[in-house]
Amino acid sequence: MTLDGLRRRTHAAVDALERLVGGLGTAVLALALLFWLFIVAVTSLAGVGLVFAPTAARAVRAVADRERARLSRWGPEIVGPEPLAPGLRAWSDPAVWREVAWLVEHATLGFVISILSLTIPLSAVQDLTYPFWWWLVPANSAPGLVFWSVHTQLDALAVGLYGVAWLAIGFFAGPWLARAQAWPGRRLLAPPPGTDLSLRIVELTATRAAALDAHAAELRRIERSLHDGAQNRLVAVSVLLGAARRAVARDPAMAVEVLERAQGAAEQALAELRTVVRGILPPVLDGRGLDGALAGLAADCGVPCRLDVELPRRCAVSVEATAYFVVAEALTNITKHSGATAAGITVRIEDQQLKISIEDNGRGGADEEAGSGITGIRRRVEAYDGSLTLTSPAGGPTTLRVELPCGS
Repeated sequence: MTLDGLRRRTHAAVDALERLVGGLGTAVLALALLFWLFIVAVTSLAGVGLVFAPTAARAVRAVADRERARLSRWGPEIVGPEPLAPGLRAWSDPAVWREVAWLVEHATLGFVISILSLTIPLSAVQDLTYPFWWWLVPANSAPGLVFWSVHTQLDALAVGLYGVAWLAIGFFAGPWLARAQAWPGRRLLAPPPGTDLSLRIVELTATRAAALDAHAAELRRIERSLHDGAQNRLVAVSVLLGAARRAVARDPAMAVEVLERAQGAAEQALAELRTVVRGILPPVLDGRGLDGALAGLAADCGVPCRLDVELPRRCAVSVEATAYFVVAEALTNITKHSGATAAGITVRIEDQQLKISIEDNGRGGADEEAGSGITGIRRRVEAYDGSLTLTSPAGGPTTLRVELPCGS
């Protein structure tokens, strides 16, 4: 396995552990709620529990929505069902019974998977460090699955080999366990066929409208750049060439000077045209790919910038261009407004999403409504059905996280 492959595998294992820890939280909630549902169901036989039945349905929906949000952070979004009907009619919704089925599964199998996934790294840490503290435990005792008595340092080092085995198991089994835990939720909590997806349609309509607005703004920017820059330069070239043509016969020296000025104006017009072209689609993306283009942005940044990019494959050209402009605008904001002394860019492809994280150690307090450029970045991201999250407490640090769909 190459070094890059090892780093990707390590990142996947850590990412899976984070997902499983989050799954343990919702599993504990599901277990507690399942116990309460049992009490409500039993007492409903005597009519007492019927008073709490509507509240129980809302509690089931709340925990299920929490799981939907968790799963949506780690993969494709799960759209929630329509709001519950009031009173006991809430239990006539088929989606509620699908959520109860998920509740039973997640409180049992999901809980077991979470406990197992946490036991593996804890056992690895325990056994790996055992040679350093084995002499503190009572004689003839050993941790975990060790079947021999530990009397010497050599025996303790042999226990450490168990830690290596646990580490390897967690390294390779972690992502599989995370997918196994998430699969029932994605099956049972997803909207069934025929569900009214009007909210999703409204959201998509809004993002497409924002995309059209962003496109119109981009066209206006290009028009202004051409009109105020290259067009004026070319007009100046035309005027200077006419003056040079008239001066050739009567004053050749002046004609040469005018031609030199015309050449300078033409070169400036060409430079401005190249700038406009780079603003439409940076040529560096074709030649060096997104990782190379971002390396150029990081090198040119006015703040020392750390770059960490792992891209096992190319994304669509439009997605790469959006990512490039997002990073460029974010670094410009950091240089101009943050007062930071260091910045960092992390780019990964995970779960068919291009994930970008841009951090700085500046003063924080970035406000999207204060003309900081964040609104423009958000519109550009949402035009591709992506998401943007800004965290910028007063005093810093500031973190901008962007996710763009890049499925193959």
